[in-house]
Amino acid sequence: MDYNFNEIEKKWQQYWKDNHTYRVEKDLSKPKYYVLDMFPYPSGAGLHVGHPLGYIASDIYSRYKRLKGFNVLHPMGYDAYGLPAEQYAIQTGQHPAITTEQNIKRYREQLDKIGFCYDWNRELRTCDPGYYKWTQWAFIQMFNSYYCYDAQQARPIAELIEVFELQGTKDLNIACTEVISFSSEEWKAKSEKEKQETLMNYRIAYLADTMVNWCPQLGTVLANDEVSEGVSVRGGYPVEQRKMRQWSLRVSAYAQRLLDGLDTVEWTDSLKETQKNWIGRSEGAEMRFDLSPNPSPQGRGACVSFVVFTTRPDTIFGVTFMVLAPESEYVSQVVTPEQQAEVNTYLEAVKRRTERERIADRKVTGVFTGSYAVNPVNGENIPIWISDYVLAGYGTGAIMAVPAHDSRDYAFAKHFNLPIIPLIEGADVSEESFDAKEGIMINSGFLNGLTVKEAIQKAKDYIAEKDLGKVKTNYRLRDAIFSRQRYWGEPFPVYYKDGMPYTVDEKDLPIQLPEVDKFLPTETGEPPLGRAKDWNYTENKV
Repeated sequence: MDYNFNEIEKKWQQYWKDNHTYRVEKDLSKPKYYVLDMFPYPSGAGLHVGHPLGYIASDIYSRYKRLKGFNVLHPMGYDAYGLPAEQYAIQTGQHPAITTEQNIKRYREQLDKIGFCYDWNRELRTCDPGYYKWTQWAFIQMFNSYYCYDAQQARPIAELIEVFELQGTKDLNIACTEVISFSSEEWKAKSEKEKQETLMNYRIAYLADTMVNWCPQLGTVLANDEVSEGVSVRGGYPVEQRKMRQWSLRVSAYAQRLLDGLDTVEWTDSLKETQKNWIGRSEGAEMRFDLSPNPSPQGRGACVSFVVFTTRPDTIFGVTFMVLAPESEYVSQVVTPEQQAEVNTYLEAVKRRTERERIADRKVTGVFTGSYAVNPVNGENIPIWISDYVLAGYGTGAIMAVPAHDSRDYAFAKHFNLPIIPLIEGADVSEESFDAKEGIMINSGFLNGLTVKEAIQKAKDYIAEKDLGKVKTNYRLRDAIFSRQRYWGEPFPVYYKDGMPYTVDEKDLPIQLPEVDKFLPTETGEPPLGRAKDWNYTENKV
């Protein structure tokens, strides 16, 4: 007998709808189970094969748990804000809310035809003010919090202000953008604006100048996966690396807590290993390198020394050159007049490459700055280069290159004919770097004859003893960046006074989008929200 899917599917899907089969109510007699899908972005094209591929699997599991006696919550929603809807609005003149509503209707029809067991009474839309009221509320909590390493949790910023009043920054172990020091008297002497600028250094949600993928034609910052080979995936417009003022979340403060938390979740070992690599804990030392006074760089006096982070302080005697990230603030301070034109040409060439592309691409490129640094353990001058294989966001954006024992340093040294000094007994570096981390040290001064493990510890002790730097733990995990250059997204619940952001009163949430005549950036370069005619906030004063 043939399966008449047209009649049978229609009959039972109507039955499920009429009888609220998948509606979930609180039932304390049953164990709870929550199955959450990734919300789709409602585009005009409708569902693609990747959507049901994942949704079918979670749907099967939801039904299984329900039949096993669990009270299963299996909701669906729409990641409804985003650049595509706004681009379509620009092209057609339709408001993004209209096209988003149409697209959601199409998605719902398709999802219903598949017959998923969602509780549609709990549908979420990220463009719904009733939803983003709570994302705005969450932002306010993060803005008004700092992270305390001793307590291993976020604490109210008001509490930090009280500490500053009493003792300044003395004995504080808290997350910050930059380590600064001041007394209680100095804090009290600051103006209101200066205090707010200082607090921005500690807030979990904070403003900072950050390197981003900027697309001038789209008028927005793009994520790495929205850029390919220097152009935007959508539209094929040129993208460049640019430092811009952005909102960020201090996720890096939670790095160790996230790492420890992996032991408490029921994930596969391979997935946990991926997460560990993403967090990227590395123990090493920060070392200070002074700039050689001869030849004198262009920014003479502006940069006396700079800091590098290394996991292998034992290799300090094998440093034959140093490399700065193209975005490093040190670059402008160390370039000599003779090298300025060549450096400018190189910086222009690499600014359209994303960090992901730079990591993946093994092609060797670089330019000499004309300046030298002084090796702190033997006093030798080391040439300072610029190359895009060094990233500004990890460590300090400057590295000490040890080509004998690092593959990328080795390739760079070979390409530019720089010295390669082996530091481990028996290491053959004639064809490739010797990356093993075991053996007996050679060519290493006071570290000669030690094992690598012993040399690492002795080098750390030496650095601390001679005040050449400090022992430090670093993480690859970076703070999350999120910006609001575009129109179609929830507004930040902040207003500005004297150039500094303040959060709105929670009772005034949600802050909704204003009406604008166009969805393009203004003629002066402001984001589309700059076109709002009357979009102001009045402080509530008691």
